[in-house]
Amino acid sequence: MPPQTAPTARRTRLVRLLPAVAAALAGLLLYVSFPPRTLWWLALPAFAVFGWVLRGRSWKAGLGLGYLFGLGFLLPLLVWTGVEVGPGPWIALVAIEAVFVALVGAGVTAVSKLPGWPVWAAALWIAGEAARARVPFSGFPWGKIAFGQADGVFLPLAALGGTPVLGFAVVLCGFGLFESVRLVLTARRTGTVRRAVAAVGVLSVVVPLVAAFAARTLVGDKAETGTVTVAVIQGNVPRLGLDFNSQRRAVLDHHARETERLAAEVAAGETERPDIVLWPENSSDIDPFANDDARAVIDKAAKAIGAPVSVGGVVARDGKLLNEQILWDPVKGPVDTYDKRQTQPFGEYLPLRSLVGAINEEWTSMVRRDFSRGEEPGVFRMDGAGIGLVTCYEAAFDWAVRDPVTAGAQLISVPSNNATFGRSEMTYQQLAMSRVRAVEHSRAVTVPVTSGVSAIIMPDGRITQRTGMFVADSLVQEVPLRTSQTPATRLGVLPEIALVLVAVGGLGRAVGSGVRGRRAGDL
Repeated sequence: MPPQTAPTARRTRLVRLLPAVAAALAGLLLYVSFPPRTLWWLALPAFAVFGWVLRGRSWKAGLGLGYLFGLGFLLPLLVWTGVEVGPGPWIALVAIEAVFVALVGAGVTAVSKLPGWPVWAAALWIAGEAARARVPFSGFPWGKIAFGQADGVFLPLAALGGTPVLGFAVVLCGFGLFESVRLVLTARRTGTVRRAVAAVGVLSVVVPLVAAFAARTLVGDKAETGTVTVAVIQGNVPRLGLDFNSQRRAVLDHHARETERLAAEVAAGETERPDIVLWPENSSDIDPFANDDARAVIDKAAKAIGAPVSVGGVVARDGKLLNEQILWDPVKGPVDTYDKRQTQPFGEYLPLRSLVGAINEEWTSMVRRDFSRGEEPGVFRMDGAGIGLVTCYEAAFDWAVRDPVTAGAQLISVPSNNATFGRSEMTYQQLAMSRVRAVEHSRAVTVPVTSGVSAIIMPDGRITQRTGMFVADSLVQEVPLRTSQTPATRLGVLPEIALVLVAVGGLGRAVGSGVRGRRAGDL
């Protein structure tokens, strides 16, 4: 066989590189489908390309291609994690999270040889998300496919089965899109097509879309137990960066001042009087239980507005440091608390402290003392309404949002602090999560944030009011109170378990088929 010429060799190398380049670009396309952009539909061609590069390949190739897809997706998506601490933690986080995508890629190559492979492959993706949401260090669900669909046609599926069902439908539709295109090209080339295989490709696209439109009947925004007028306070911070914590008194004063400004507007008849007032996470990093001056500032603001205020504080109690929401009555003072249950690793506590310190001592100084976790879901009774508390990072975790709803929340509040992430996309990604949660549990959601974007979201996921970034502002609106539970709320983790079992079944079937094929070849 004659040796290849130089141009032919170059073309051969380029052809071999094409799947790797396509995998990375498909991951980038998936990132572009996420907020703040509203290009949700780009997730479909992203998974179509991912299916193309994986189908029929070895598991080793799937591992590498999956890792490239994960890097293309997660590197730009999570760049905000390095805004203030540099590229080291950002790259380390992405390198770890992309391993889960790599394992999914290896699994997809195995099931791609099975009949109905888009179903098995989509279930494998959700199994990968389920693993990412739990390990390591209690998981990191950021980047779930569902969180990129707040503006999409698939959103109503969140009410049917939560983020796993919503994400499964999107991924299935993407893989089904590739399978449909592949079958059309095969039919043109050969003049024949297998009906069963064609049906799988078409149904993988059609069924998720039909289910999404059918699920719209589950999405409602009408009041079931009356309404409540909420005020969302965004006090802003004096300057950007990690050192906002050194400005603790200024941050507290900003939120008190904005509340008092709102109270003056109410007194002048310019704004409706709120029934409840919601401050963000870290709006009082000075412990009001231990510092009389902080207590006096909060008390004055609550009395001025004449309504109960939920205050985000940092509190030391019984030897523990707590990220706490404090229910502050204008007459009685603090009457209830909620301690954040899902604390953020490397932000609110430092795993492997000695190892991290050996690598970089500056990182340990950023988290000098670990926050402790709360134990009970938070539901404040404010002016007769049950307000469910989901503090910042908790909004990414399915169980952390569901718990207060099943405990009686008629409205959800997601107090957050994003001052450490500057003007990055983080706040928009988190806002999209809150929109998905609104539909998932059919509850209005308020998002009070220190520096933006704060918002009020209806149970159907619509944003009715929002602030700008790094401005002092307040939002006042009457919102519905709801008590009915969606199928997603009632089912909880069951849809995710079912999809994981489907993924395991697909892998088992693929491995079994491979073993039987090798035995037959040996005979």
